[in-house]
Amino acid sequence: MASQNPSTITTFCLRFVRFGLVVLLLAVNSIAAEPPAVTKPSDPTVAAPKEGNEKFFKMHESFLQRGKEGPIGVLFLGDSITEGWGKAPEVWNEFYAKYQPANFGIGGDRTEHVLWRIENGELDGIKPKVVVLMIGTNNSATHTAKQIAAADSKIVEEIRHKLPDSKVLLLAIFPRGPRKLADGGFDDGVERMKRIDAVNVELAKLDDGKTVRFLNINEKFLVDGKIPDDVMPDQLHPNAKGYQIWAEAMQPLLDEMMK
Repeated sequence: MASQNPSTITTFCLRFVRFGLVVLLLAVNSIAAEPPAVTKPSDPTVAAPKEGNEKFFKMHESFLQRGKEGPIGVLFLGDSITEGWGKAPEVWNEFYAKYQPANFGIGGDRTEHVLWRIENGELDGIKPKVVVLMIGTNNSATHTAKQIAAADSKIVEEIRHKLPDSKVLLLAIFPRGPRKLADGGFDDGVERMKRIDAVNVELAKLDDGKTVRFLNINEKFLVDGKIPDDVMPDQLHPNAKGYQIWAEAMQPLLDEMMK
């Protein structure tokens, strides 16, 4: 076998290495040019469960059971702000025990989750005189005011369809302030409040003076335009004092609607 010229072997190796580098650079450039995947926000008007969220499904099942256990005179429906009535049991009992109340609030819920819950039986077999509804603050980071208002409007329609003899007390989405984010960031709350205020303007238009009543008590939570820490320590969720403010501000209209 003829021996190879060392220079020929060297040239071949250099060409092979150069070819490999070119292929590697092309691959890197291709990856860099690929745009990052963008997660599109869900449609807030389309019912959806919280997939993989065990608490969500357990609470949903408990609400179905509550509906079978006995009469419900007033039903609270919403997210963590509604669920949080458990932090103020004395206030809850003072104002609502006489109404045979039920609390169907789940922390973290958005409009699409409440729609799913309604579509999956939470309003079946019950006949509350009044449904107190507040939902949408958890949508305010990803959806427009128009989208949130449309979703809330659809929820009101679904309640009226499922419970034609019940009235809806639709609350303005409560105010929120600057908060630390779960990822370590910070949200000054300004943009979210712009959306929330715009949503509340639209929700007021759903008040028909009879079967659907709108109530905005947000000013009750504010001092000089800000939320005091002794009312909402995290600038979002009321404490016992905050729930007392809520109950007192809502009671005149609720009493009227419960007659």
